[in-house]
Amino acid sequence: MNKEIKEKIIQVCDDKIAKKGTNVGLSFYAFFKNKNDNPVLLMEVAKWWIETHQLDHFEKALKIKAMIENKSPS
Repeated sequence: MNKEIKEKIIQVCDDKIAKKGTNVGLSFYAFFKNKNDNPVLLMEVAKWWIETHQLDHFEKALKIKAMIENKSPS
């Protein structure tokens, strides 16, 4: 994934954690607008989420942020 989407994922995770706490979950759709204006990037993130890491539909924001930052989840 490119640097811009990684930064967007971290930003969304940080926002969700700040608003709803450390147990908040999200899906990969949280990183995109409701309008499918970039299907190639959407599929790239979906592949990372579903095929590469075999994540559930909803995962903890802390876990996703740690994975993007290549760190162990807290």
